Amino acid sequence: MNPLAEELNQIITSGNEHVFNMLSGVGKNLFFPKGILSQSAEAKEKAYKFNATIGMATEKGRTMFLPSVMSMTTGLEPEEALTYAPSFGIMPLRQTWQQEIFRKNPSLKDREISLPVVSNAITHGLSVVADMWVDPNDVILLPDKMWGNYSLIFSVRRGARIVHYPFFNAEGRFNLKGFEDCVRKEGKPGSKVIVILNFPNNPTGYTISSEEGDAIAAVLTDVAAKGVTVLAVTDDAYFGLFFDETSMKESIFTKLAGRATRLLAIKLDGATKENYVWGLRVGFITYGAVLKGEARPFYDALERKTAGAVRGSISNASHLSQEMVLKSLKSPSYASEKEEKFQIMKERALEVKSVLSDPKYAGAWEAYPFNSGYFMCLKLKTVKAEPLRVHLLNKYGVGLISLGETDLRVAFSCLEKDDTRELFDTVLQGVKDLTS
Repeated sequence: MNPLAEELNQIITSGNEHVFNMLSGVGKNLFFPKGILSQSAEAKEKAYKFNATIGMATEKGRTMFLPSVMSMTTGLEPEEALTYAPSFGIMPLRQTWQQEIFRKNPSLKDREISLPVVSNAITHGLSVVADMWVDPNDVILLPDKMWGNYSLIFSVRRGARIVHYPFFNAEGRFNLKGFEDCVRKEGKPGSKVIVILNFPNNPTGYTISSEEGDAIAAVLTDVAAKGVTVLAVTDDAYFGLFFDETSMKESIFTKLAGRATRLLAIKLDGATKENYVWGLRVGFITYGAVLKGEARPFYDALERKTAGAVRGSISNASHLSQEMVLKSLKSPSYASEKEEKFQIMKERALEVKSVLSDPKYAGAWEAYPFNSGYFMCLKLKTVKAEPLRVHLLNKYGVGLISLGETDLRVAFSCLEKDDTRELFDTVLQGVKDLTS
């Protein structure tokens, strides 16, 4: 094992030995290399005459660039747009995003969390988590209504065993009993359980209430107190898009971070969906734990391992994208811009609810509960989802996503409010076509 990895492992063990034990074999061996990176950093500080260390090109003391490229990046210098970013992410963005986490989640006040490490959006963040914390045959608990990419990331790439529980109960709320039964069945004293909590949920668009969040946290803290090591990963991709009063308005990370010695909370979030910058690929990985002694050395060690995982996979996330997100966050008009787009999304979601209240649809489907995010789902009653999807696409030019035998996902995020009724009327006609 590399001495740098051993040093980080000792620091993590001193802060919380259970967190160290949660690390995968890869995670225990991860470190952030010194080598060229540290030598380049030293040269940047001290090489006043010539600095020939880093694999970038310069010209007359500035970053070399093609004018045809820089002509498209108005307001940014070549040093901001074209150079490598640190594997940790650029520090001003990390600090600003941490401030945003505290602002949007006031329940975290006075709690110490790590400084976010920048990932290439949340998919890459999940892959980093998988590398660091998941070994073959580790158990990952997920609802039956889940984003399909979890299977590729955790099961195919890392060999984890995914165990499902039914997402909804008979009353159309989060299935707390099914969740608890699954956690207690898979979580035996001395074992490790990984739980992924995705609210707003993709594909259903459902976010738990604060009371449901408390109940989820109570289950996880209870099993942790009984000797199960719990890794709770919150996938907050659609955070903030909460459209009614029933949903919890903070991340469930707030109810898990720093709550139990054997429980590590990892928050994955990003600008992708929250700030409507899907192609910029800027996400964040943040940790919260119960610690002995000072928090900063522990979190610094985890951040270094995380940056090592980034370094060993993509080197770093785009500097240009990070600068664009940072400058947007700092813009005086940022809050008003976000509110304007939020209202558009909310109006679309409420229009979907209004249209679907029409009893003429009742024989064809029922809508799963939704109150947030980008999506909602229909549970078809008389036809199968995939044949209907293909029929709608081929005959009517309507594109939806089929999920399993019965479910159709509708992305109201890309549906104009005035087109809502026509869409669902077309789906209904498609059902009639297939049942006539």
